[in-house]
Amino acid sequence: MTTTARRTLVAAWGLFVAVLFLMLGRGLVGVLLGVRAEFEGFSTTTTGIIMASYFVGFLVGSQVTPRMMARVGHIRVFSGLASLVAVAALAHALWVAPAPWVLLRLLFGFCMAGLIVVTESWLNESVTNDNRGRVMGIYMVFSMGGIGLGQLMLGGGDPSEMTLFLVAGALVSLAVVPISLSIGSAPEFTLPPKLRAREIWKAAPLGIVAALLTGMANAALLAMAAVYATQLGMSLGRTALFAGTAAFGAVLLQWPIGRVSDIVGRRRMIVIVSASAAAVGFTAAGLDPESPAILFAMFLFGGLSFPVYSLALSHVIDVLPAGQAVTASATNIFVTGVGAILGPLIAAAAMTAYGPDGLWWTVAGAQAIIGLFAIFRLIRRPVIEGITPEPYVPVPARSTILLRLTRGDGKRGKESEKEKEGDDRPQ
Repeated sequence: MTTTARRTLVAAWGLFVAVLFLMLGRGLVGVLLGVRAEFEGFSTTTTGIIMASYFVGFLVGSQVTPRMMARVGHIRVFSGLASLVAVAALAHALWVAPAPWVLLRLLFGFCMAGLIVVTESWLNESVTNDNRGRVMGIYMVFSMGGIGLGQLMLGGGDPSEMTLFLVAGALVSLAVVPISLSIGSAPEFTLPPKLRAREIWKAAPLGIVAALLTGMANAALLAMAAVYATQLGMSLGRTALFAGTAAFGAVLLQWPIGRVSDIVGRRRMIVIVSASAAAVGFTAAGLDPESPAILFAMFLFGGLSFPVYSLALSHVIDVLPAGQAVTASATNIFVTGVGAILGPLIAAAAMTAYGPDGLWWTVAGAQAIIGLFAIFRLIRRPVIEGITPEPYVPVPARSTILLRLTRGDGKRGKESEKEKEGDDRPQ
């Protein structure tokens, strides 16, 4: 192995460790707030608003942070945002009331978006066409696995005390260490082109619909799972296990689902996966919350629901002309963010009206609509002419910079971008 290759590998693993710390802190704070809100007597609607504010902040942060990076660079942005998110985690325990929590969740989401943008942009430097799938698979394990492990940490302390908030703040702060000490230089960063949602909708409406509704379902699941478990009287340890199993399901099932989609086609796979997720969700609504079956249902639903985003994005990129992957990914991220804001609000309203099982009706209903729309598109347009499917690349639902690499549109592909400028037209 050459010195350059060795340095690249070491830099990539440093970024993976940073992502792990970030997601541990994010997962712990998310599940902790759901349980603490129930302890404090917040209404389900209020808790839904608090949880949705995270995704508002995340959506804004994902749009603003690239401009910050272009001005002051990766390391300064990462260090500043990590400090702010650690303070936000601690302030939740110092200022326990709905209005402050909404503001703190906004700040937390904004900062987390920026931190993920920086780490993924840096990871761009370590990815080539030959190793993209392998690197993204590892990234998925660290990202989703970190969220799941962070949620499991809820069982290690008392949510009514400050200890777990301190742990979450410390975990996010530790993410600065591998970034600051990385032996690789920070990459150059260029702003992506403006969104062209109309062209993407004309070419692949299923991708937009699936991105919106899977963002809604996944955000509702992550934000309200602890509230659901607490309302049903689950113990603290079981609540942590219940909330965390969805992320572990995504880690284990994302890759095989993607491999099969390379063979049977994205739209058919979206039908299969969404319909299966809906069936699991509707079934879970009738299960005994104390039975092992509910944990398996959560694991299976997470394993089926989270990969729908990657399938939707892969479908869009397959259909669009070469050179539009950046626009496609940016648009899907934005649409998914809008769905993520709506998810906790809709789930909270359903849980208020129909009880805790309203969560399952919300997430299963979203997946059912995706499956039905996919069937409609298959009937209306059985074959899409002139497309060459790209190999499936697993990505977290709000992944950002690495999506630029899907067709070589990143920093390493500037030569090809110039060659493709003349082919930037809608089908």
